[in-house]
Amino acid sequence: MSDNKPNKPAAKPQSKYPVNMTETAFPMRGDLAKREPQWVKQWQEKKIYERIRKAAKGRPKFILHDGPPYANGDIHIGHAVNKILKDMIVKARNMAGFDAQYVPGWDCHGMPIEIQIEKQYGKGLPTAEVQAKSRAYATEQIARQKQDFIRLGVLGEWDNPYLTMAHGNEADELRALGAIMEKGYVYRGLKPVNWCFDCGSALAEAEVEYQDKRDPAIDVGFPFAEPEKVAQAFGLDKLPTDKGYAIIWTTTPWTIPANQALNMHPEFTYALVQVERNGEAQLLILAQDLVEQCLQRYGLQGNVIATAKGEALSLVNFKHPFADADAGYKRFSPVYLSDYVTLDTGTGIVHSAPAYGVDDFNSCKAHGMKDDDILKPVMGDGKYASWLPFFAGMTIWEASKPICGKLEEVGSLFKLVMFDHSYMHCWRHKTPIIYRATSQWFAGMDVKPKSGGATLRETALAGIEKTAFYPGWGKARLHGMIANRPDWTLSRQRQWGVPMAFFVHKESGELHPRTPELLEEVAKRIEQHGIEAWQALDPAELLGADAASYVKNQDTLDVWFDSGTTHYTVLRGSHKDQLQFPADLYLEGSDQHRGWFHSSLLTASMIDGQPPYKALLTHGFVVDGEGKKMSKSKGNVVAPQKVSDTLGAEILRLWVASTDYSGELSISDEILKRVVESYRRIRNTLRFLLANTSDFDPAKDAVPTAELLEIDRYAIARMAQLQAEITQHYDAYEFHPVVAKLQMYCSEDLGGFYLDILKDRLYTGGTTSPARRSAQTAIWHITQSLLRLMSPILSFTVEEAWPIFAGEKAYAASDETIFTQTWHELPAVSDAPALLDKYAQLLSLRADVTKQLEEVRMAGGIGSSLQAEIEIKAAGDKYKLLSSLDDDLKFILITSQAKVTQVADAAKEAVIVTPSTQQKCERCWHYRADVGAHAEHPGLCGRCVANLFGAGEKRKFA
Repeated sequence: MSDNKPNKPAAKPQSKYPVNMTETAFPMRGDLAKREPQWVKQWQEKKIYERIRKAAKGRPKFILHDGPPYANGDIHIGHAVNKILKDMIVKARNMAGFDAQYVPGWDCHGMPIEIQIEKQYGKGLPTAEVQAKSRAYATEQIARQKQDFIRLGVLGEWDNPYLTMAHGNEADELRALGAIMEKGYVYRGLKPVNWCFDCGSALAEAEVEYQDKRDPAIDVGFPFAEPEKVAQAFGLDKLPTDKGYAIIWTTTPWTIPANQALNMHPEFTYALVQVERNGEAQLLILAQDLVEQCLQRYGLQGNVIATAKGEALSLVNFKHPFADADAGYKRFSPVYLSDYVTLDTGTGIVHSAPAYGVDDFNSCKAHGMKDDDILKPVMGDGKYASWLPFFAGMTIWEASKPICGKLEEVGSLFKLVMFDHSYMHCWRHKTPIIYRATSQWFAGMDVKPKSGGATLRETALAGIEKTAFYPGWGKARLHGMIANRPDWTLSRQRQWGVPMAFFVHKESGELHPRTPELLEEVAKRIEQHGIEAWQALDPAELLGADAASYVKNQDTLDVWFDSGTTHYTVLRGSHKDQLQFPADLYLEGSDQHRGWFHSSLLTASMIDGQPPYKALLTHGFVVDGEGKKMSKSKGNVVAPQKVSDTLGAEILRLWVASTDYSGELSISDEILKRVVESYRRIRNTLRFLLANTSDFDPAKDAVPTAELLEIDRYAIARMAQLQAEITQHYDAYEFHPVVAKLQMYCSEDLGGFYLDILKDRLYTGGTTSPARRSAQTAIWHITQSLLRLMSPILSFTVEEAWPIFAGEKAYAASDETIFTQTWHELPAVSDAPALLDKYAQLLSLRADVTKQLEEVRMAGGIGSSLQAEIEIKAAGDKYKLLSSLDDDLKFILITSQAKVTQVADAAKEAVIVTPSTQQKCERCWHYRADVGAHAEHPGLCGRCVANLFGAGEKRKFA
């Protein structure tokens, strides 16, 4: 704002003719870090969230369903971003006239908590004890996280959040499993699943990440077992020698002991190559396109003596490389034809260990291999079983060297080089994982439900088409993941999780024929006593005489099933009165396309045939000021607790709102400093507005819209325009344009223009004059609108300003919080479009004048702009526009005098600045000819005398 007027009465010796400098209890310093905790406490004591619910009762619902954070460890900056975004949306939806409830939740089961219990109390505890200790640990973690979330100014049902470990939710989760089983999506089978040795369990897709790993890449020869069939396949009567090998290339030597087949592509051409190796003639089978580079790799010379398509070699048997070294390996590896073989690297032949690769497994099963025939030498802890010759008891990683040594010994190792490649790791332990065939429960992606109709994959993909995505790229991402994902492994081999409470026949492995009814019986017990009830249950209680033939299934449900079914257990379960299905919005970080968004979509597609959400919003991850990932070792972590304790949570909220969350969010001390600056500017604007409406009672003092001064009508029209834009951004969940527009409005529209012009009228007009009341009416409406527009973001500041601004009656009527209100309804300005157009032109003209005034001031011609008298020479429409303001033009330009002269054309237009020769009025600081015209008030101008002692000056425009 311009410093042409006194901002504080104390700036000058106290005049006996005071200006209308009103005060406000709203302090200039926010002192946020110190004062926010008092607000938080007050919000909880006054039950503000419940007051909002009371005010919103009966409005249409808007439900943002909270994706549950995991109940382990203190919250970090990513959690803060997530919860603040959710809070801003919920508050903005309430302001927009919805009943937007927010029920926060926590994900409570699963392995990280179990690991914490192992760390604290050691391994091998009885299940009942693991469960009791896990429950206690999760409860403690939730209490810590809850406190930090509340501190961020997030309003919600904190006294009654949803917990996946609440007994009712555990029971309903088991019912959800029952529902998808009933529909026919669930099957049990042997399959390679992602397996972590440290977890001792199968992993979900979302728990796998890729890191670089160094492994031996080896070329291995599988000796000919049926030379005459090889000859026949290559169209030869006889082979020149029976000694030969089909050669494979692999980066996982540990899978060689489990080899059961070789894969070739039916369409590729394979070459039979004669070489001299170890002093004898040998034959090698390689893909024709790779012969040259393979021979080079092996350091051999050779001739191609025949070629054949892969399909000619179908079912030809080769020997396992160790077949002659130990009877335990005396078996054949037949050639199976498979389309997944490529010519990118290797030899064009792929070795197949069906227990340790999805493609291998599918290929062997398609060629008739039975589950019981699949070799599974690797145990859950990563060691080879005791029955495996040569390598029993070794871990698969330490066995790499001895396996390569044994291959060398039997003459089957053609080449070994160390190879760096991207490899699957466990996201928790950061250790390499493998595919491992185990008997698990699956939800089949391509299984048709009992009712016929679409498969799970088809239903989920159709659901994605009906979902709105913010930002739009989320759609293709989720689509790609669903389109390509394997069947969902539902079972885990853990203790702290919802049990897959099945009774399985000891011999046949079949489920009990009364499974649906039994699941409901178990669910009722869990409802009363939690998952612990399954552990304690004696099968005879439910099965009677059948108990002897059945065992309790020991698997637990994948923890992604816990959170993925909250649309069933929470929206329509524990919190069905507050919430509804489907939710309007799910909002999480971009990793949840493969996590919660994904599991929720699959479970709802199975149970309901539709997504559990109408829209998905994704935010990026937080990085430091240089765009680097946050890590403790780098020391670039910004803790939300620390920011709240030093700068205030309001600054974090403003930072989140002003950052484009669709990409990465950068944070650093430098960035936060800039946020603090922009907060100060907004706060100072609010303080000015509050001070200048402090002696205004809208019930008594408001001026009817049609009687407002022109610039005041313009200001209301401009505010209405801004409010329409901002509420549109809120509707589209865009916050950074809201902040940018609010900042620009406070500094340019208000500070740099409207309030700057208004000061003269507010400070020097008659206290109760129509001109001053007109200004106050406009700024009262602007403040009503601004406070509400800022409230979703600057919740603490606005809540602090609200009682001061609203006054006792309106504050009581609002139930003592701004959050019960909706967007302010600004009075309609009949000539709004014309005014907006007129003042947009004036703004630009005023900028030209200000520039010239500044040049004269810099040259020492004038002090403040009020010392200037101005003549504007203008042509055409510009002249019409300026002259329409009559004598009020000087107020808009903040000069003591301003006149407009008409000239013929734009070429003759000019601005002439003349320093005033008149005296300065001691009260309004205008330089006027009539200063001292009244003998009893020698220091005052005629305006001030009229405003203080007479009828007051007449104003029409400004």
